[in-house]
This record gives sequence, structure tokens and C-alpha cells, in this order.
Amino acid sequence: MTTPAPETPAPFHLPKDAPILVAGARGMVGSALVRRLQAGGYTQVLAPGRTELDLMDTAAVQAYLAQHRPAYIFIAAAKVGGIHANNTYRAEFLHTNLTIQNNLIHGAHLAGVQRLMFLGSSCIYPKMAPQPIKEEYLLTGPLEPTNEPYAIAKIAGIKMCEAYNAQYGRQYISVMPTNLYGPNDNYDLNNSHVLPALIRKAHEAKLRGDAQYVVWGSGTPRREFLYVDDLADACVFLMERGYDGPLLNIGTGEDVTIRELAETVMKVVGFEGQIVFDASKPDGTPRKLLDVSRLAGLGWVARTPLQDGVASAYAAFLDKQGAQRPTSRLGG
Repeated sequence: MTTPAPETPAPFHLPKDAPILVAGARGMVGSALVRRLQAGGYTQVLAPGRTELDLMDTAAVQAYLAQHRPAYIFIAAAKVGGIHANNTYRAEFLHTNLTIQNNLIHGAHLAGVQRLMFLGSSCIYPKMAPQPIKEEYLLTGPLEPTNEPYAIAKIAGIKMCEAYNAQYGRQYISVMPTNLYGPNDNYDLNNSHVLPALIRKAHEAKLRGDAQYVVWGSGTPRREFLYVDDLADACVFLMERGYDGPLLNIGTGEDVTIRELAETVMKVVGFEGQIVFDASKPDGTPRKLLDVSRLAGLGWVARTPLQDGVASAYAAFLDKQGAQRPTSRLGG
């Protein structure tokens, strides 16, 4: 039996009234995508919450996609967390992320959705990958053990998109954001990523009048941080241009040490104490800086400086807490 040749995709143009699904719209990344799409004049942004659409329910996802027939899907839904959460809830990080992305990618195909963007994570790359990390370094070495289950799930999502493209002629692309932060972040001290955890620790230390605040690890690892609204802008940029190429990194192309990050947070929050590093806690990957030259070649670069982004994130944190903003040491 002869397998039918993949259908040739039509030239891409997305009208402003086309339905666009943002899966994970209540999270930090998803909510930023919704803001960016609405600001761009898109009038049918589908942003279902968990009560409206359970992404773990295969039948529910397929029924939703069959009913709404989105012209484009952003997969921003995922179970995420910092080193502690990744290393503690290894089974949940693997099972939940695989289930969500399998339901959405396969469901999109069944519903005839031609275009989709899968958002991964820079942890997909080998722990000791050369720096800066190029897209072609994927699967060239062992992963960082503390977040291996999450990384494996994301790698599976990338390969799933590639497989549907090759077999069925779909245009399902994958983008790899660097470390993200911004409004609607998770500030739980046990399960959050490093930057929101530092913001909360510095804020609470300031309120208590502490002389110091404790930062996990040695302070020497280097990390890159991208403001989440910049990520959303990059994603919509690629969508509007009909990008249909291989895996693509999204980042700033610049990194800082965890010590420098903690000092920036202190400056924004206005905490006058001292940083103490807890070397008994894991550092994770020594350095993680993405090579963003492929994206820059397409005409997009990040716009938000780290200190400005941290200030916006801190303001959003205070709004969420219903707290009065303390006077910081920032000028202006």
C-alpha cells in the first residue's frame, strides 16, 4: 500500500479575526502571549482555563480542537519549577508534560490544524554543552540530572513536532526559550525558579529587617534571563512571518552569575543586607547561555534590560501580594 504524499501547505497569512489557541493561557508565558496577541489586534484569542479545558484529558482536548478549529496553536502549557521541584517530583514532571503535549500535538493534527508552536526549555541541551549553546547541540551529550525528566519530555515534544511535519506535512515548529521571568510568575520558595525566589527572599528579608538573605548554591553558575513579554513578542513575530524552519533558540544572548543576579534583585527591592550562599544546595548546570544568532538573523532581538525587567517583575509581585512597594535604590 502506497503512503499518500504529504499535502503541500498553502502560503501563510493569518487574519486578525482568525481563532488562535493559547494553551496554558493562565500561566506566566501563556498570559504574556495573550497580552501580545490582543495588543496586536487579534480578536479571537482562545484562552481556556483548566475548568474549561483539562489538557490532561485526551478526549476533552480533541473535542475542543474539533469544535474551535484554531488556525494557530501556541503550546505554553507545562508543569514547571526550579531545581528542587524538578528533582523532587520527577515522575509528575515527566508524565504531566508528556500527556499535555501529546494531547495537544496529536489533537491538533486530528483537527486539521496546520500550524503550531511548541515552547520548550533550554534545559533540553546537554549539561556540558559548549557555550553559547547552538540549536544543533541537541542530543549530543548527557542532560543535567536534576531536571532530566522535564528535559526528556520537552525533547519528546520537539521530536513529535518534527515527526508530524515529516509524515503529514504539518508546520509544527519548536522554540527554546532561555530562563524566563515576569508578571504572573510563581514565587513559591520551594518550587519556583531562581529569579522569582530571589525576589521573594529579598522582599521578605527587607520587611523583616534582616541583615542577610540566603541564596542557594555557590553563586558562580551563569544564567541568561529573558523577560516574558519579550518572549511573547518573539513568538508572535515568528508566527506572523510564517516561520517554518528548524528548532529555534529565544534569548538575550547575554548571561550573568547568580551572584550578579542576586545583587540586581537587592538593588531593585532596596534590600541593604548581605548575600549568604548556601553551598550545600545544588548549583545545577555551570553555565547556560543560548546562541540566538539564528533568531537575530531573522530580525528579532530582546529589548528589555535585566534590571528594568526585574523592576517590572517586582512590581507585579507586589501587586499580586497586595503589598505596598518599598522604596528602592533605583534612580527615578
